[in-house]
Amino acid sequence: MIIVNDLKPGTVFESEGSLYQVLSTMLNKTAMRQMVVKVHSKDLRSGTIKDVVFTGGDKVEVADIEKKQMQYLYDEGDALVFMDTDTYDQIEIDKSRLKWELNFLRPQGNIMVTQYEGEILGIELPDKVELEVIEAEDAVKGDTATAAQKNAVVETGWQIKVPLFIKQGEIVVVSTADGKYCGRA
Repeated sequence: MIIVNDLKPGTVFESEGSLYQVLSTMLNKTAMRQMVVKVHSKDLRSGTIKDVVFTGGDKVEVADIEKKQMQYLYDEGDALVFMDTDTYDQIEIDKSRLKWELNFLRPQGNIMVTQYEGEILGIELPDKVELEVIEAEDAVKGDTATAAQKNAVVETGWQIKVPLFIKQGEIVVVSTADGKYCGRA
């Protein structure tokens, strides 16, 4: 058990049958009443972002999330198939639970699968991934007064803005947090 006043970003806790990952906390103490702790969190089962409000001094159960390295094998229509690289066991995760993550997954890429008491919660992407540019607009001559950018499509189908010098076939680094170009690989 942990006191809600001590919750930090990244901590996963269980409350009212749901699993929440702390994104941020806000403590509010006025002279006339007890402290209120507002926890901005993500529900790990549904993926929704919500604020959970506690009274200062309340306790919650810290959840022990297991992370396991797995390899993304292939897309099976409505699910994605992952393989445990140690035991070669395969699992499937619904595509509906991985909408954002699909933009950065490459077949045969290694990722972390998160589980809680045997229940698969989802996947954890690295901060940045390397993807090949499969389509890039032509640069317009003379369009360099500012940090000019053009549209490009990477191998997963994700559209990004890249500098004018990036060409089709190049490998670029993309941030998985916001989906933006970070540099060349």
